[in-house]
Amino acid sequence: MTVALGYGDTVDPEQPAVLTSDSTGRAESAVSAGPAPPPAGSQPASRREQARLVFASFVMLFAELALIRWVTANNVYVTRATNFMLLASFLGIGIGFLNARSSRDYLRWTPVTLLALVGFVLSFPVILKSLSGPHPLQGLHGSPALPQPVSLAVVFLLTVAVMAGFGQAVARIFVRFRPLSAYRLDILGSIAGIAVFSGLAFLDLPPAAWGLIATGGLVVLLLPRLRWWQVLATAGVAALLIGESFVPHQQWSPYNKLSVQQTSGRTPALYVSANNIPYQAARSLAVMRVQKKFYFYPYQHLARADLGNVLVIGAGTGNDAAVALAEGARHVDAVEIDPLLPKIGLGHPDHPYQNPRLTVHIADGRAYLQNTDTKYNLIVFALPDSLVALSGQSALRLESYLLTEQSVAAARADLAAGGTFAMYNYYAPFLFDRYATTLAEVFHRDPCAQVGPPLGGRRLSVLTVRAAGRVPHCATFWHGPARAPATDDHPFPYLPANTIPLPYLQMLGLILLGSLLLVRLGGGSLRRLGGFVDLAFMGAAFLLLETKNVVQFALLFGATWFVNALVFAGVLAAVYLAVEIAARIRLPRPPVLYMALAGSLALAWLVPQDALLDLPLVLRFLAGSALAFAPVFLANLVFAQRFAGVETAGTAFAANLLGAMVGGTLEYIALITGYRFILIVIGVLYALAFITGLRSRPRLASA
Repeated sequence: MTVALGYGDTVDPEQPAVLTSDSTGRAESAVSAGPAPPPAGSQPASRREQARLVFASFVMLFAELALIRWVTANNVYVTRATNFMLLASFLGIGIGFLNARSSRDYLRWTPVTLLALVGFVLSFPVILKSLSGPHPLQGLHGSPALPQPVSLAVVFLLTVAVMAGFGQAVARIFVRFRPLSAYRLDILGSIAGIAVFSGLAFLDLPPAAWGLIATGGLVVLLLPRLRWWQVLATAGVAALLIGESFVPHQQWSPYNKLSVQQTSGRTPALYVSANNIPYQAARSLAVMRVQKKFYFYPYQHLARADLGNVLVIGAGTGNDAAVALAEGARHVDAVEIDPLLPKIGLGHPDHPYQNPRLTVHIADGRAYLQNTDTKYNLIVFALPDSLVALSGQSALRLESYLLTEQSVAAARADLAAGGTFAMYNYYAPFLFDRYATTLAEVFHRDPCAQVGPPLGGRRLSVLTVRAAGRVPHCATFWHGPARAPATDDHPFPYLPANTIPLPYLQMLGLILLGSLLLVRLGGGSLRRLGGFVDLAFMGAAFLLLETKNVVQFALLFGATWFVNALVFAGVLAAVYLAVEIAARIRLPRPPVLYMALAGSLALAWLVPQDALLDLPLVLRFLAGSALAFAPVFLANLVFAQRFAGVETAGTAFAANLLGAMVGGTLEYIALITGYRFILIVIGVLYALAFITGLRSRPRLASA
């Protein structure tokens, strides 16, 4: 895997993510726990050494991605703490690189720390059992969950320890190469990690597959000094993950750990939880008519003869589709982003997915609205993002583009003449008013509001509005206080106000303070990082730049795991191209490169991302790629030029990585400003990198 320069990425707990960044050069100490690597470039690197660096980078990236995905699926606290696992991984890898030639041997103990992490997460999971009551969070067998500070602290420290070992494994090989050569090989390992992890996601493989690859790779990295107790520890990790993979009625989709429970009798139902959170319940039509009447509310305002085409966004396990078919829809398009949910829905009591009048589309709902040419008599946002809503969080990005003002406008454009739009969920009061305001502003009339019983501080609510005229047969129209709609630039509907919630600030402050302490204890004096402040600014800026690209492509093409994988692959391709160019031609002076980078950021600012939505798909892709990857390419030219001249690459790498951690915290600024403003922050950080890097220019010129 790679981690420096500038590049790293952010990860939505609910999405498979890919993290990257790199660096290279010589280390700073002559002491080594293993055979001391020769100075960088002192001898030609053999193909065996090149392959080993590619493999080590692959294993490190793959292990990091697996941990981010797996821990999030088992601990609700981590699901709520956006970027938590990412920051822990960055810190651990940075400490590992600081000890590339240290007598401290973190890699030696990685099997043990990995076993401790896996054992702790499985022994002390955090499960949301209900939305109300004094103890909604539980552990194993109904026991109380560990307090949040204890659970997060243990997970954070163990993740840092694990990734420090993997980071040291890469660093010890990394320092044998000339900087740009090592950087190139590191990128190749990262690309391999993306490809393999994406392939496993596509195949819906469980943690057993991830664990076997990660532990097998760890064993190879420990050779030829592998000990029997290390073998036992890695075997223990693999055994635990294999055991979890064969838990009855549990499946792993590209997005979630899905637990399924089927009940029979007079009221059969199919219950689904995702990542230890209650998610969906597929019930029969007879049961829904008595217990869940809200599913039928939108159809009270339409004549049966008007139900030609119906679109259900968030079809899940099939309740909404079953109701649409039962109410007389002549055709239903059921859109669901998670490919496993419709498969689970084949067990729905009324079998909607086997109905010839229904077509399933595995796609992002917002992307489907933008790309379809079909006109619908009824469009239903059917409990969308209920996983986020039920957990009561405002996740940082990606999952909320379906619920913005622009998304509702796209839905209105897809309505046939006289068509109807409806959305329902369990809404907090402010959220109910926000969505009602959104509908009123898009459709220019107040929506029909039907409110049901409360549930854990929320109330079941259905909002219905017509493209033309008032909703017929409506007893109550919304007349509540106006709430600013969520927008494509600020896609945080669950955030009551444009602020960073206090729990986030407390968590980030503790992480940064703890990171300084851990770097001091695990990496030595902080003074040696002072010469690479510009690289720290580059790391922070690049992480934000990559975050902006992920968000932009999620809006343009959907927030699917496949789109995310393509984005990260595109970032790596841009990085690789920059490295190849830097290795083969004489680059312009740093001020020229920085000016070009500033120009690319200015262009991205002048062309708002939603301005590309009306373009045809191919042109949208080309324009979006140009705006996204031009700054990535130029930023990597800047980094490659600077990094090629460093003398202590391990320290430089650590400074860059710690800067990326700061960038991970600065991402939360988007909660206040929106994502477009992040371009300003990126520009300021690169300006600071230019200013603080002035003292390195003489050394760079001589190099």
